[in-house]
Amino acid sequence: MSRNPVNEALFKQWLDSHKGIIFKATWSFAHTPADAADLRQEILLQLWNSIPAYKGAARESTWIYRVCLNTALSWRRNANRRTARIDPEADLGGIAAGAASPADDAAHREMLEKLYGAIHALGDLDRVLVLLMLDGLAYREMAEITGQTENSVGVALTRARKRLAAIMKGVTDELE
Repeated sequence: MSRNPVNEALFKQWLDSHKGIIFKATWSFAHTPADAADLRQEILLQLWNSIPAYKGAARESTWIYRVCLNTALSWRRNANRRTARIDPEADLGGIAAGAASPADDAAHREMLEKLYGAIHALGDLDRVLVLLMLDGLAYREMAEITGQTENSVGVALTRARKRLAAIMKGVTDELE
C-alpha cells in the first residue's frame, strides 16, 4: 500500500485508542512471547491493510475486534508448527502495573497468567466470547463481531463461562 497520510493518521489513532484490544487478542491466542510478537505483527499488518475497506458503517472498535479476532483465528489455524505449551516466563507487557506492592504485582501477574492459560484451553469461539466479555461488550456487539445472533452469543457465553470456571477451579485445585 502506498504511503497515505490519512491512512497513517487513522492507523495511529486506532493504535492509540484500541491498543488494549490488540493486546488481549494477541495474548488470548499466543502461548509464548515469540508467538505473541508474531501474532501482534500480523494483526497490525491486517489492521493497516483493512483501512481502505473501513467505511464507518460499524464502530471503530467493532471493526478492530473483527480484524484482530479473524487474524488471530487464521493465525491459530496455521499454528500446527508452533508448540502448544504456555511459557511460564511469558512477558505480559507490564499489565500488572499499578499494583500496591511487589507482592501484589506478583500475585496479579500470576493470576493473569493462570487466566490466559485457562483461556488458551477454550475452543476458538469460547475464547473470542470470553475476550469480548472481559472487555465489557454487550451481547449485541458480540453478535455483530462474531456474526452470530444475540441468543446464540448468550447461550455460548454461558457455556464458555462454565468451562472457564471449571478450568480455573482445576488450576486452583492443583495449587492447593
